[in-house]
Amino acid sequence: MPTFQFGTTAIEYTLQQVKGKEDISIVVEWMEGVTVVAPDHLVQEEINRVLRKKATWILDKWNSLNEIKRPPAPLEFVSGEKLPYLGRYYRIKVKQNQDIDKVKVLFHQGKFYIETPTSADDIEHVPMIREALKSWYIQRAQVKAEERVKRYAQRLGVTPAKLAVKEQKFRWGTCTPQEAIYLNWRLFLAPMRVVDYVIVHELAHLRYADHSKNFWNLVRSILPDYEERKEWLRVNGPTLTI
Repeated sequence: MPTFQFGTTAIEYTLQQVKGKEDISIVVEWMEGVTVVAPDHLVQEEINRVLRKKATWILDKWNSLNEIKRPPAPLEFVSGEKLPYLGRYYRIKVKQNQDIDKVKVLFHQGKFYIETPTSADDIEHVPMIREALKSWYIQRAQVKAEERVKRYAQRLGVTPAKLAVKEQKFRWGTCTPQEAIYLNWRLFLAPMRVVDYVIVHELAHLRYADHSKNFWNLVRSILPDYEERKEWLRVNGPTLTI
Protein backbone atom coordinates (compact mmCIF):
# COMPACT_ATOMS: atom_id res chain seq x y z
CA MET A 1 0.00 0.00 0.00
CA PRO A 2 1.50 3.40 -0.95
CA THR A 3 2.33 5.90 1.78
CA PHE A 4 3.10 9.60 1.88
CA GLN A 5 4.76 11.50 4.71
CA PHE A 6 3.26 14.63 6.30
CA GLY A 7 5.47 15.89 9.08
CA THR A 8 5.99 12.97 11.43
CA THR A 9 2.86 11.17 10.22
CA ALA A 10 2.87 8.47 7.56
CA ILE A 11 -0.48 8.22 5.78
CA GLU A 12 -1.28 5.00 3.96
CA TYR A 13 -3.73 5.09 1.08
CA THR A 14 -5.20 2.98 -1.68
CA LEU A 15 -4.49 4.30 -5.18
CA GLN A 16 -6.91 3.76 -8.04
CA GLN A 17 -5.86 5.14 -11.43
CA VAL A 18 -8.75 5.49 -13.86
CA LYS A 19 -8.56 6.03 -17.60
CA GLY A 20 -10.33 9.18 -18.72
CA LYS A 21 -10.53 10.77 -15.29
CA GLU A 22 -9.50 14.44 -15.36
CA ASP A 23 -8.73 15.23 -11.73
CA ILE A 24 -7.82 13.63 -8.39
CA SER A 25 -10.46 12.79 -5.80
CA ILE A 26 -9.74 11.74 -2.23
CA VAL A 27 -12.18 9.80 -0.06
CA VAL A 28 -11.65 9.11 3.67
CA GLU A 29 -13.94 6.40 5.02
CA TRP A 30 -14.22 4.75 8.39
CA MET A 31 -13.66 1.13 7.34
CA GLU A 32 -11.85 1.58 4.00
CA GLY A 33 -9.38 4.28 5.07
CA VAL A 34 -7.96 6.75 2.55
CA THR A 35 -8.64 6.15 -1.15
CA VAL A 36 -7.09 8.26 -3.92
CA VAL A 37 -8.67 8.08 -7.38
CA ALA A 38 -6.46 9.68 -10.04
CA PRO A 39 -6.12 9.84 -13.82
CA ASP A 40 -4.13 6.91 -15.16
CA HIS A 41 -1.56 9.18 -16.81
CA LEU A 42 -0.69 11.11 -13.64
CA VAL A 43 2.85 10.57 -12.29
CA GLN A 44 3.47 9.83 -8.61
CA GLU A 45 5.04 13.22 -7.89
CA GLU A 46 1.88 15.00 -9.00
CA ILE A 47 -0.22 12.70 -6.82
CA ASN A 48 2.08 13.40 -3.88
CA ARG A 49 1.77 17.15 -4.46
CA VAL A 50 -2.02 16.96 -4.20
CA LEU A 51 -1.80 14.73 -1.13
CA ARG A 52 0.52 17.17 0.64
CA LYS A 53 -1.87 20.00 -0.16
CA LYS A 54 -4.82 18.05 1.26
CA ALA A 55 -2.91 16.41 4.14
CA THR A 56 -4.39 18.56 6.92
CA TRP A 57 -7.92 17.85 5.71
CA ILE A 58 -7.15 14.11 5.41
CA LEU A 59 -5.77 13.92 8.96
CA ASP A 60 -8.64 15.93 10.45
CA LYS A 61 -11.15 13.67 8.71
CA TRP A 62 -9.30 10.52 9.74
CA ASN A 63 -9.00 11.61 13.38
CA SER A 64 -12.71 12.38 13.43
CA LEU A 65 -13.55 8.95 12.04
CA ASN A 66 -11.30 7.25 14.58
CA GLU A 67 -13.56 8.52 17.35
CA ILE A 68 -16.32 6.28 16.04
CA LYS A 69 -16.87 3.17 18.14
CA ARG A 70 -16.75 -0.20 16.46
CA PRO A 71 -19.69 -2.63 16.47
CA PRO A 72 -19.76 -5.15 19.34
CA ALA A 73 -19.16 -8.85 18.76
CA PRO A 74 -22.25 -10.58 17.33
CA LEU A 75 -24.59 -12.03 19.94
CA GLU A 76 -24.91 -15.79 20.25
CA PHE A 77 -28.34 -15.46 21.87
CA VAL A 78 -27.71 -17.48 24.99
CA SER A 79 -29.10 -16.82 28.45
CA GLY A 80 -27.22 -14.12 30.30
CA GLU A 81 -26.37 -11.94 27.28
CA LYS A 82 -27.79 -8.43 27.18
CA LEU A 83 -29.87 -6.62 24.57
CA PRO A 84 -30.08 -2.83 24.19
CA TYR A 85 -33.36 -0.93 24.17
CA LEU A 86 -33.71 2.85 24.44
CA GLY A 87 -30.23 3.28 25.85
CA ARG A 88 -30.34 0.56 28.50
CA TYR A 89 -29.27 -3.07 28.44
CA TYR A 90 -31.48 -5.96 29.53
CA ARG A 91 -30.54 -9.60 30.09
CA ILE A 92 -32.05 -12.33 27.98
CA LYS A 93 -33.36 -15.73 28.99
CA VAL A 94 -33.43 -18.27 26.16
CA LYS A 95 -35.47 -21.46 26.37
CA GLN A 96 -36.05 -24.18 23.82
CA ASN A 97 -39.69 -25.11 23.26
CA GLN A 98 -40.23 -27.89 20.73
CA ASP A 99 -44.00 -27.29 20.75
CA ILE A 100 -43.69 -24.02 18.83
CA ASP A 101 -42.71 -23.49 15.19
CA LYS A 102 -41.31 -19.95 15.42
CA VAL A 103 -39.43 -17.83 17.92
CA LYS A 104 -41.43 -15.98 20.56
CA VAL A 105 -40.14 -12.83 22.28
CA LEU A 106 -41.51 -11.40 25.51
CA PHE A 107 -40.19 -8.39 27.42
CA HIS A 108 -41.26 -8.55 31.05
CA GLN A 109 -40.00 -6.81 34.19
CA GLY A 110 -36.76 -5.70 32.61
CA LYS A 111 -35.82 -8.96 30.93
CA PHE A 112 -36.16 -10.48 27.45
CA TYR A 113 -37.67 -13.98 27.46
CA ILE A 114 -37.04 -15.83 24.21
CA GLU A 115 -38.55 -19.19 23.30
CA THR A 116 -37.15 -20.96 20.27
CA PRO A 117 -38.04 -24.25 18.55
CA THR A 118 -34.35 -24.89 17.87
CA SER A 119 -31.49 -25.77 20.18
CA ALA A 120 -28.52 -23.47 20.71
CA ASP A 121 -26.28 -25.63 18.50
CA ASP A 122 -28.73 -25.57 15.56
CA ILE A 123 -27.40 -23.55 12.60
CA GLU A 124 -30.77 -21.73 12.35
CA HIS A 125 -30.80 -20.70 16.02
CA VAL A 126 -29.13 -17.31 15.73
CA PRO A 127 -30.77 -15.97 12.52
CA MET A 128 -34.22 -17.07 13.70
CA ILE A 129 -33.87 -15.26 17.02
CA ARG A 130 -32.36 -12.17 15.38
CA GLU A 131 -35.29 -11.87 12.95
CA ALA A 132 -37.83 -12.35 15.74
CA LEU A 133 -36.12 -9.70 17.83
CA LYS A 134 -36.01 -7.31 14.88
CA SER A 135 -39.77 -7.72 14.47
CA TRP A 136 -40.23 -7.07 18.18
CA TYR A 137 -38.13 -3.90 18.02
CA ILE A 138 -40.01 -2.63 14.96
CA GLN A 139 -43.40 -3.16 16.60
CA ARG A 140 -42.37 -1.50 19.87
CA ALA A 141 -40.53 1.29 18.07
CA GLN A 142 -43.57 2.09 15.91
CA VAL A 143 -45.67 2.75 19.02
CA LYS A 144 -42.94 4.85 20.62
CA ALA A 145 -42.30 6.76 17.39
CA GLU A 146 -45.97 7.66 17.02
CA GLU A 147 -46.00 9.06 20.55
CA ARG A 148 -42.87 11.17 20.07
CA VAL A 149 -43.73 12.34 16.55
CA LYS A 150 -47.14 13.54 17.74
CA ARG A 151 -45.49 15.49 20.55
CA TYR A 152 -42.88 17.24 18.38
CA ALA A 153 -45.06 17.66 15.29
CA GLN A 154 -47.44 19.81 17.34
CA ARG A 155 -44.58 22.02 18.49
CA LEU A 156 -43.24 22.38 14.94
CA GLY A 157 -46.64 22.89 13.37
CA VAL A 158 -46.23 20.07 10.86
CA THR A 159 -47.97 16.78 10.05
CA PRO A 160 -46.16 13.95 8.24
CA ALA A 161 -48.18 12.13 5.61
CA LYS A 162 -46.91 8.79 6.88
CA LEU A 163 -44.73 7.42 9.68
CA ALA A 164 -43.10 4.00 9.64
CA VAL A 165 -40.26 2.22 11.41
CA LYS A 166 -38.38 -0.16 9.16
CA GLU A 167 -34.99 -1.51 8.11
CA GLN A 168 -32.73 1.19 6.67
CA LYS A 169 -29.18 0.28 5.80
CA PHE A 170 -27.53 3.70 5.69
CA ARG A 171 -29.90 6.21 7.28
CA TRP A 172 -31.27 6.75 10.79
CA GLY A 173 -34.21 8.67 9.41
CA THR A 174 -35.66 9.79 6.09
CA CYS A 175 -38.17 12.45 5.08
CA THR A 176 -39.38 11.87 1.53
CA PRO A 177 -40.65 14.47 -0.97
CA GLN A 178 -44.09 13.00 -0.31
CA GLU A 179 -43.68 14.05 3.37
CA ALA A 180 -43.44 10.49 4.65
CA ILE A 181 -41.03 9.88 7.53
CA TYR A 182 -39.20 6.59 7.92
CA LEU A 183 -37.12 5.72 10.98
CA ASN A 184 -34.49 3.00 11.28
CA TRP A 185 -35.50 0.41 13.88
CA ARG A 186 -31.92 0.29 15.20
CA LEU A 187 -32.29 3.92 16.28
CA PHE A 188 -34.49 2.70 19.13
CA LEU A 189 -31.54 0.90 20.68
CA ALA A 190 -30.18 4.38 21.48
CA PRO A 191 -31.20 6.62 24.40
CA MET A 192 -34.53 8.38 23.99
CA ARG A 193 -32.86 11.77 23.74
CA VAL A 194 -31.04 10.57 20.61
CA VAL A 195 -34.25 9.14 19.14
CA ASP A 196 -35.88 12.53 19.74
CA TYR A 197 -33.07 14.27 17.85
CA VAL A 198 -33.63 12.18 14.71
CA ILE A 199 -37.40 12.63 14.95
CA VAL A 200 -37.11 16.42 15.27
CA HIS A 201 -34.54 16.45 12.45
CA GLU A 202 -36.87 14.66 10.06
CA LEU A 203 -39.93 16.67 11.11
CA ALA A 204 -37.98 19.88 10.52
CA HIS A 205 -37.48 18.75 6.93
CA LEU A 206 -41.21 19.18 6.44
CA ARG A 207 -40.51 22.90 6.82
CA TYR A 208 -37.07 23.06 5.19
CA ALA A 209 -36.00 20.37 2.71
CA ASP A 210 -32.31 21.30 2.94
CA HIS A 211 -29.82 21.69 5.79
CA SER A 212 -29.82 25.46 5.64
CA LYS A 213 -29.25 27.84 8.52
CA ASN A 214 -33.02 28.15 8.91
CA PHE A 215 -33.31 24.37 9.19
CA TRP A 216 -30.73 24.09 11.97
CA ASN A 217 -32.20 27.10 13.78
CA LEU A 218 -35.57 25.35 13.76
CA VAL A 219 -34.04 22.16 15.18
CA ARG A 220 -32.23 24.20 17.83
CA SER A 221 -35.45 25.94 18.83
CA ILE A 222 -36.84 22.55 19.87
CA LEU A 223 -33.63 20.88 21.04
CA PRO A 224 -31.04 23.49 22.11
CA ASP A 225 -28.47 20.70 22.69
CA TYR A 226 -29.10 18.94 19.36
CA GLU A 227 -25.39 19.04 18.46
CA GLU A 228 -24.52 16.90 21.49
CA ARG A 229 -27.22 14.39 20.58
CA LYS A 230 -26.07 14.36 16.96
CA GLU A 231 -22.46 13.76 18.04
CA TRP A 232 -23.51 10.86 20.28
CA LEU A 233 -25.12 9.19 17.27
CA ARG A 234 -22.09 9.81 15.05
CA VAL A 235 -19.72 8.20 17.53
CA ASN A 236 -21.94 5.42 18.89
CA GLY A 237 -24.07 4.61 15.85
CA PRO A 238 -22.16 1.44 14.87
CA THR A 239 -22.80 -0.03 18.34
CA LEU A 240 -26.56 0.07 17.79
CA THR A 241 -26.94 -3.47 16.58
CA ILE A 242 -27.98 -6.90 17.78
